[in-house]
Formats: sequence, structure tokens, C-alpha cells
Amino acid sequence: MNAKNETQTTLILLVRHGQTPTTGKILPGRAPGLYLSEQGTDQAQRVAERLATLPVTAIYSSPMERTKQTAEPTAQRCGLPVVEEPGLLEGDFGDWTGAELADLMKLPEWRTVQCQPDQFRFPNGESFVEIRDRMATTLEKLRGAHPGGTVVCFSHADPIRIAVADALGTPLNKFQRISINPCSVSAIAYQADAAASEPSVLTVNSTLESLAGLRPS
Repeated sequence: MNAKNETQTTLILLVRHGQTPTTGKILPGRAPGLYLSEQGTDQAQRVAERLATLPVTAIYSSPMERTKQTAEPTAQRCGLPVVEEPGLLEGDFGDWTGAELADLMKLPEWRTVQCQPDQFRFPNGESFVEIRDRMATTLEKLRGAHPGGTVVCFSHADPIRIAVADALGTPLNKFQRISINPCSVSAIAYQADAAASEPSVLTVNSTLESLAGLRPS
């Protein structure tokens, strides 16, 4: 086996979409028609500046308007298209879609969401286990498509938190302890060598510092 391939690293960057008018107030889920606020647009520009310091290979986005809008400045800076990837979608919150978070927090089911998410399915929607499995399958597919590359994935808070928890080997029931802010970057590295196939989480919820150190120059 070629020594270069044995140490080849594929870098997956998970970026949450920018702020929207409903961030922190409403559970928008997959409802269409939600775009970035002025603050979110500014966040998208700033994260594009940070990501442009890396040799980006490909850019993928959840099909939602707010994620594609967040991805566009990065695509322009990197000279790459934004490829829609349904596997990066927000969770399907079913009957809870569009509900106010303040009201959801009063429900008895909210404690299960926070403390035993592996036992919860959104009414007429997706389970957290299904979100975990969907994200794991999607990231495996994308890193397989770009071995040794730097792949930027624009997604949503819960799918990113769950993917990071999975990469850390953290039980699904503890994923709520991870914070993922708007336009934050979380980085997971995968080695091509089968003997070192466990992922390495390089950064979580990064919003301030340079990303240049994630890839050797």
C-alpha cells in the first residue's frame, strides 16, 4: 500500500446555518420559506472568510433555504458549486414543526427529548436515532467521495450535534450537552488507514478563531 494513502486525511467541516428571524424562538424544522436575518447574512460572509483559508474540495448543503443561503458566500469564495445533500437536512419534527420553543418546553415529552432522546420520536416525524443514522451514512458517503479532501457541509443544529457526539463516541442520550451556534464550524478528521479509522474531532462550535491550522500548509 502506498504510504501516502495510509496517512491520507479527509476533513469534514460541519457548519450550522446562520441566524434567522426565528432562531431560539420557533422549531422551524423542514417548513419552507425561512431565510437568514441580516445578522445571519453577516455571519455567512464571515464564516466564508474563515473557510476560504482552507483548500476546500467540495461544498454540500441541506436543501433548506437558510442553509443554501449560508453556503453561497463560501461557494463564491472557493469557486465551487453548492451541492444539495438531503442527508444533511434538519430533523423531521412532525407535528412539532413551527411550534414555539417556550410552549414545547412545557410538555411532559420535553424531558424525554433532553434526557432520553434515544427513546423519543417526534409525533409523525423522525426519531433522534434515525437522525444519527442518517448523518452517519451521509458523512460516510461524502468522505468516500472525496478521500483526502476538505468537505464543507452546511446543516442544522441537531444533526450537527448528533454527528459530533457520534464521532466522539458519546452516547446519543448525552448529545444535548453539545452547543452548536449559528455559523459555527465543527471539524472531524478521518484517516484513510483502516488501522486508524476512528474519527478525530478537531474542533466543536468554533466561531472566532482561524481555521487555517486544521490543514497543514
